[in-house]
Amino acid sequence: MGSLKLENVKKSFGNVEVLKGIDLEVKEGEFVVFVGPSGCGKSTLLRIVAGLEDATSGVVQIDGRAVNKVPPAKRGIAMVFQTYALYPHLTVRNNMGLGLKQAGTAAEEIGKRIAVASTMLSLEPYLERRPAELSGGQRQRVAIGRAVVREPKLFLFDEPLSNLDAALRVNTRLEIAQLHRRLSATMVYVTHDQVEAMTLANKIVVLNAGRIEQIGAPMELYNSPANMFVAGFIGSPRMNFIEGSKIGDTATTVGVRPEHLTVDAKSGTWKGTVIHAEHLGADTNLYLDCEKAGLLTARIFGVYNAEPGATLYATPDPQRTYRFDAEGQAIR
Repeated sequence: MGSLKLENVKKSFGNVEVLKGIDLEVKEGEFVVFVGPSGCGKSTLLRIVAGLEDATSGVVQIDGRAVNKVPPAKRGIAMVFQTYALYPHLTVRNNMGLGLKQAGTAAEEIGKRIAVASTMLSLEPYLERRPAELSGGQRQRVAIGRAVVREPKLFLFDEPLSNLDAALRVNTRLEIAQLHRRLSATMVYVTHDQVEAMTLANKIVVLNAGRIEQIGAPMELYNSPANMFVAGFIGSPRMNFIEGSKIGDTATTVGVRPEHLTVDAKSGTWKGTVIHAEHLGADTNLYLDCEKAGLLTARIFGVYNAEPGATLYATPDPQRTYRFDAEGQAIR
């Protein structure tokens, strides 16, 4: 149980249309990530699925049943927010079990579900603590545990890692991925971070200005972007875009990912000057001002010593270049 279907979902706030007709199917057991820049409509769409916002038009179905008129508590969903939304005066145990208690679930059943969820999320040592006694990562695990004990049809995550530092984001991301595998649950996850999207999702929905730009598996979007927006959004550092006429290409724009450029001090396709070098340990990002191609980023695996002002030649992998027309659509 836990399929989701959206049919021509639109949302307007006054005269501002923030969702412009969203069609989407999420199959049972999928981990689907909504990704896109701030203001693209991804959180609004999640809130419409949850019932926290009403769609202006269109249909929301959960398990084949239209739920537009169904209140959030009756939709069979559990939501994890960016802010942990824990009650400061309650213990971890009571925070996790409060929703079940309010729903009239028997105390013995509540205890069983909390035991299972706390073991799954390594929260057993903290059950009698209050939120103020926990780290940010532990608080987010409690919020996730509160969702798990409800045994929902559908888990919804609204940027749950945004308040965590880099190390905790990695750890909690791993825990969420493991949780999905253990529960085989349907999860819909919102983020602006394409790294989270690429590492968590079975299917990514790329949103831009209230529309879906592309839907696909992570590597499908990386390898076969439908347009310049998706090509530039998926991948880090972002894809280089070069005016086709400047390099003798018939396409309006040519795209090359930084990792698909090689550099050489003696010869290559485009002569350039090193503007800056970022030494990241495992790899090096070089920023080159090229005579024909303009400003390019090249990602070199390992350490590459290049001083600003040095001359280098950049050469694209001819099998890994992308071509786009005047509307920014990929030319296949």
